[in-house]
Amino acid sequence: MAEKTAKIEVRNVSKLFGKQQKKALAFIKEGKSKQEILEQTGVAVGVYDVNFDVQPGEIFVIMGLSGSGKSTLLRMLNRLIEPTSGEIYIDGVDLVKMKDEELRDLRRKKISMVFQRFALLPHRTVLQNAAYGLEIQGMEESERKSKAQQALELVGLKGWEDSFPDELSGGMQQRVGLARALANDPDVLLMDEAFSALDPLIRKDMQDELLALQSTMEKTIIFITHDLDEALRIGDRIALMKDGKIVQLGTPEEILMNPSNAYVERFVEDIDLSRVLTAAHVMVRPETMGIDKGPRVALQLMRDRGISSIYIVDRKKLLLGVVTAQDASRAIEKGLVLQDILISDVPTVPLDRLLTDLFDLVANTSVPVAVIDEEGRIKGVLIRGAILGALAGNKDAISLDEATSTKREVG
Repeated sequence: MAEKTAKIEVRNVSKLFGKQQKKALAFIKEGKSKQEILEQTGVAVGVYDVNFDVQPGEIFVIMGLSGSGKSTLLRMLNRLIEPTSGEIYIDGVDLVKMKDEELRDLRRKKISMVFQRFALLPHRTVLQNAAYGLEIQGMEESERKSKAQQALELVGLKGWEDSFPDELSGGMQQRVGLARALANDPDVLLMDEAFSALDPLIRKDMQDELLALQSTMEKTIIFITHDLDEALRIGDRIALMKDGKIVQLGTPEEILMNPSNAYVERFVEDIDLSRVLTAAHVMVRPETMGIDKGPRVALQLMRDRGISSIYIVDRKKLLLGVVTAQDASRAIEKGLVLQDILISDVPTVPLDRLLTDLFDLVANTSVPVAVIDEEGRIKGVLIRGAILGALAGNKDAISLDEATSTKREVG
């Protein structure tokens, strides 16, 4: 299988603010803190020796507290802030080495940015705001209006084209900002705390909207946030920053279940696992049998494995139903076949169903809930003990490998 080519590659990128940068670099290598370096050299460490790749179509979240360097790092990805050192590749081209004209072309055609405070022009209509980026590129009026109109429809603002920003709610204003970025049809979206100024409910709606749009657009998105819940909710991978450095990079599950140090542990200790872990994380291996076998074989398998029911599949491993030990015994006595005792109305859930949505179903069913993939093949079953163990933080009850493989593939 061919290896994926990264859309963005960041190599050894640093940003220092101040004059005594060589001295500051030496202090960094000695392990001095940002505050110590600032006091002794007057140099502020924004970002230091950061490395990561972002795949096409990935939502890559950079998160950290205020002063962690996350926004500085984001602004280096389109050179709004010039890196002190390092390389930043977009589609294999180092933008650090780009001349001004090349950089302007990159910003016009390949990268768009969405800010926290909307940055809308109050004297312009919604449509004019959405078309603004295309206007400054010199695009002909009818074409830019058409593209802006399409972008507004994408974000759910059809019918608001002639309104002004002050007539819109905060969430709607942010949608205009997103539409302006999308009107350019960029490959890469840089989103700097884009939803942080919104009320919690509106913020969640915008997160849902972004995920829905991403399922069709498949843009490469770098998303900055200080909110771990937001990062876990939307990110394919998360880079957690502290003092200008990445302290851990991984999937949401990896960061939750395997924090790299005490700082990350403190970050994740209050997270509600039921809103992060999915059926794929806690399912156990299913016991299955082909439909062509008889009730005697089914009963013997259940006795051998110490179970009271077994799942029946066809030759393509598609789930057909479940047979209980009691029904298998009855079938043997009466000369019935498996089809006669097959319970086809089996409770099923997809691999990505959150644990918080599983409690009632698992508690109120007489057979284990089957976890199936998009084709209807059984991948696992849910039992109460495994779910409770996962929520209690028992890592043995959680499968990261299986869950990671079921996440949306990027590229």
